Amino acid sequence: MQRFLFLVFQIVFCSSCIAQEYPTRAISLIVPNPPGGMNQIHAQPLGAVIEKLYKQPSPVINKPGGTAAAGTGFVANQPADGYTLLVTTPNLYLAIEKDKLFGIRSPYTLEQIVPVALLSADPLAVCVQAESPIKSVKDMIALAKSKQGAMSFSSSGPYGIIHVPTSMLLESAGINMRHVPTTGGGPAIIQLLGGHVDMTLGGVAAVYSHIKSGKFRALALTDIKRSSVVSDIPTLKEMGFDIEAYLWVGLFTAANVPSPIFTKVREVIRKAVYDQSFKDAMTGVQVVIDYRDATEFKAFFDADYKRLSAGVKSIGRLEEHR
Repeated sequence: MQRFLFLVFQIVFCSSCIAQEYPTRAISLIVPNPPGGMNQIHAQPLGAVIEKLYKQPSPVINKPGGTAAAGTGFVANQPADGYTLLVTTPNLYLAIEKDKLFGIRSPYTLEQIVPVALLSADPLAVCVQAESPIKSVKDMIALAKSKQGAMSFSSSGPYGIIHVPTSMLLESAGINMRHVPTTGGGPAIIQLLGGHVDMTLGGVAAVYSHIKSGKFRALALTDIKRSSVVSDIPTLKEMGFDIEAYLWVGLFTAANVPSPIFTKVREVIRKAVYDQSFKDAMTGVQVVIDYRDATEFKAFFDADYKRLSAGVKSIGRLEEHR
């Protein structure tokens, strides 16, 4: 018994010693998507600040594939040492919920990873072209009902962070639109810019330049409160739609990182997020920082998961996307 207690003491003591020195080598930021997009927008300046503050490399490594499943699975199966962090969006769990619909085994489980910090939670803006006759959500609903399913919307892909909230809105409004899936949020916006669809949803940061230039008209936001960036745009909640969704970006790492090391990881990220360089980088792309530490982020994540997983179930099996 004494030997067992001594071994436990040694493990705890060694973890504490290692934590005091963290980081002693590169902290890799894994982006489970191709270069570009919201994850990259956050990861690049975050890595630069970590390198500046801690004199250790913090490379951004893109591992795309399987709607972010490949990169997420990679992080989930890395050593639990705090040196590999995942920068991701709600696709983290939307991919799992999609797999459940079709009885597919996902390359990772949510039990294999833990939240480290929320970086931002950008609401989605319901957008149409500026020259569209649609001036409001009420107009959109009326036109969609008159056209009996002839209108269309673009998304970043089936069961993704644009498709799911859009489907929730259409169901709540009692209307149908043809779904035009693309390979990402950027291509979905391009579809609307080119007039190939009637509507799309996009993160405020992603569509802001098009709203400001007069190419897009934003009808509503999927937040519970108005955005400080586009304060004149009402929320769907204001209109009576019980819809709340965010294109959030957060950090995760492999589960079971020893507590002293995990505490240090959180400190590193907190310090980097509050660094003026990171703040300036986010301001430059119209992203409002919404930093939340691991405990707060976990509560936010659980609520978000509950809302949107219900949306995935409501969409059901789309056989062509099995």
